Amino acid sequence: MNKMNSRQQEIATRLEENIQVQQDLTRSTLGKIEAMVDLILAAYRSGGKVIFCGNGGSAADAQHLAAELVGRFKLERRALPAIALNTNTSILTALGNDYGYETVFSRQVEALANKNDIVIGLSTSGNSPNIIKAIEAAKSRGAKTIGLSGGNGGKLAKVADLAVVVPSDNTPRIQEAHITIGHIVCELVERELAGAE
Repeated sequence: MNKMNSRQQEIATRLEENIQVQQDLTRSTLGKIEAMVDLILAAYRSGGKVIFCGNGGSAADAQHLAAELVGRFKLERRALPAIALNTNTSILTALGNDYGYETVFSRQVEALANKNDIVIGLSTSGNSPNIIKAIEAAKSRGAKTIGLSGGNGGKLAKVADLAVVVPSDNTPRIQEAHITIGHIVCELVERELAGAE
């Protein structure tokens, strides 16, 4: 094998970190990911929708996963209702200006969430105040809640009905794991619902 230069060694190290987190995830969260699938299937079967929220890279992941459900992941099937709350800049800036940034998602949850819905908050630390408030608002409306976080799960793990915690403190690796979890969930939900149609 050719000797790696320093840049290639750095790349290999990052890839190995990702692989280690994915292996740790396999050992620690299979049941939680399965429970996430079950909650989302129950929401769709009862006429509900999935509502996502996140900040920064987690906002991009929220949008990505909502798109997979509304469009398709792998199979042709009916569109599944899903919303990412971080996409409407007029709402975000109005709420941030009028009520404070901590309310930009909870206020939207108040307007949009119902008892048959699932609200999924993504926060790598598990301590984003606007995500915590969104989960609390969802619970007050009777919606089920899922928190995707990392590290020790933070406050999000304590307030969400289901907490899926990536066993890492490394933000990029947590985000990579979140999208992996999201893809697995989308694939399983899609397959089960498409098979029932």
